[in-house]
Amino acid sequence: MTAFTVRVAGTETDLAACFAVRTEVFVVEQSVPESIEYDAYDAVAVHLLAVGSDGEPLGTGRLLHGPAAQAKTGGDPAVGSLGRLAVRKAARGLGVGVALVRAIEAEAARLGLTAVDLGAQTHALGFYEGLGYEAYGPEFEDAGIPHRAMRRALP
Repeated sequence: MTAFTVRVAGTETDLAACFAVRTEVFVVEQSVPESIEYDAYDAVAVHLLAVGSDGEPLGTGRLLHGPAAQAKTGGDPAVGSLGRLAVRKAARGLGVGVALVRAIEAEAARLGLTAVDLGAQTHALGFYEGLGYEAYGPEFEDAGIPHRAMRRALP
């Protein structure tokens, strides 16, 4: 098993690593147009980065909170929005995604939020259900990929 850590992306180098992972996974692997992968929310989000013991970036995710999240969470200021969760192909199956979700939830709790919403690609519903998320609402498309809204109340 590869050892890794997850941290808040606190430097420009960390943020660049987050964006590099997102480009690799979403833009290259899933053909999401770069013009919609990066948005105004990136400037206000809390970005998290998983790195291997060798310093290589393995995965990333972001948390929106406050006004930035409200458009995505039905207007509830106590709910954060988890998004842009991406794990490099070589790091899948190592627990990186789970660790990122739990770190984002911990950051949400630290900020005083009571729940986290996300838009899951439908192929990943089981992953999030295994972490306690429940789907709600109809299926929708984002970047041409089918998604469902999901929510988990924080403990």
